[in-house]
Amino acid sequence: MGARLRVFLSNEQDRALLNLRTADVTQKVKDRAEVIRLNAHGWYVEKIAAHFNWTPQTVREVLHKWQKVGLEGLWELPGRGGKQKWTETDIVFLEECLKKEPRTYRNPV
Repeated sequence: MGARLRVFLSNEQDRALLNLRTADVTQKVKDRAEVIRLNAHGWYVEKIAAHFNWTPQTVREVLHKWQKVGLEGLWELPGRGGKQKWTETDIVFLEECLKKEPRTYRNPV
């Protein structure tokens, strides 16, 4: 078994992470901040993982990112997630097409 992963926080860091609970940020950011605080207050990775219903590896990734990047590591990088496929111009075009050629559908019985 490897060494126990533990982070240490200054009073300012702990307060900043605690203040994120009520900040206008995503739930993911709030959860990551709480993971760091719990670890700094003595919780083991496995206990934190069970508390959040995460894998221990996910908790370790959050802790390693905190050690490497700090507070900025709580947010996701831009460009993550699925890209929007329909633009507003596409929607307007489709609406205009439907106005010009409305279709009615019947339920075949």
